[in-house]
Amino acid sequence: MKPAFVFGTRPEIIKLAPVVRAFIERGVEPLLIHTGQHYDYEMSRVFLEELELPPIDHHLEVGSGTQAEQTGKAMIKIERVLMEEKPDVTLVQGDTNTVLAGALASVKLKIPVAHVEAGLRSFDRTMPEEINRILADHASEVLFPPTEETRKNLEREGITENVYVVGNTIVDAVLQNAEVAEKKSSILERLGLEPKGYVLITAHRAENTDSRENLTRLVEMLEALQMRAVYPMHPRTRKRLEEFGLWERVSSIENLTVTKPLGYLDFLKLEKNAFAIMTDSGGIQEEAIILGVPCLTLRYNTERPETVEAGGNVLVGLEKERALGYLQRLLEDREFYRKMAEAPNPFGDGKAGERIAEILLELYKKGELKVRSSRFI
Repeated sequence: MKPAFVFGTRPEIIKLAPVVRAFIERGVEPLLIHTGQHYDYEMSRVFLEELELPPIDHHLEVGSGTQAEQTGKAMIKIERVLMEEKPDVTLVQGDTNTVLAGALASVKLKIPVAHVEAGLRSFDRTMPEEINRILADHASEVLFPPTEETRKNLEREGITENVYVVGNTIVDAVLQNAEVAEKKSSILERLGLEPKGYVLITAHRAENTDSRENLTRLVEMLEALQMRAVYPMHPRTRKRLEEFGLWERVSSIENLTVTKPLGYLDFLKLEKNAFAIMTDSGGIQEEAIILGVPCLTLRYNTERPETVEAGGNVLVGLEKERALGYLQRLLEDREFYRKMAEAPNPFGDGKAGERIAEILLELYKKGELKVRSSRFI
């Protein structure tokens, strides 16, 4: 069997790594295709090195651009590789432009697509990621929703065949790497941080950073923070801050430390030791509840509703008073903090990667890993 993994961003690399390892452990050599959607060294290559993955077989160097430009370039280049390599299945993860490009290029060549982390829905079609995940799910032959909730989302859309609830591979990745990060990373010492003495912040989604009004609201929230904060900043966020004339305000906030994008182990250690996390990232919402760190999500919806239902995550949007109110409550109310920190992890036992590899290998052996003419009704 020849599985092809198509990825292009940090979260995809991290979440597919346990599946790559699971295939290797079973004697199957994976084909690794990196689109270069995150083309900055710190945003991608460093994660590959830290996760000790095999060398990339194809670097496509798609780079940045509009939604259509990036997706189109990736489709063209992925198609060429797939025609040359002829894999038995293409694995994609999540909801990026790379995922959509990989799924569409594959299914049009009659190569079955396996979608890892299928079925997530924010129910907000203004988000590019929502369109990507919906289309990828409907182009896929085998779907791996992480939870029963996400399986039900697929069922509501008529997708019921070859659907396997396996848990989320982010649990595998966090459990495998958290202790390694504690031992190997010196990020707290380098930044002068004390465990549980800071808030970790990330914000990079288009709805928060491409709007001057929304980005201004984010800056106002940062200016009002009363405790130490660390913000590993995505290059596109820094670019927008400069374009909108907001960078000087951010750089002058005394208790805020802005860093370049960090390696996976450094970032994982920052997450684990944070007092709380404020983010607009779906993946970090997952990592926060796995690590037992209260999360305040800088969005008005989430495709990870399980984190909210479990009690480890609160949606605060860009409402300064709401966000700072929850942060103050976490500081003052120990019982409230404990409940959020001890919220049960809804994403599985850390063996999702093994399940995915076993299921695909079994389908391949039975001759059932193929694109069928009547996949959905």
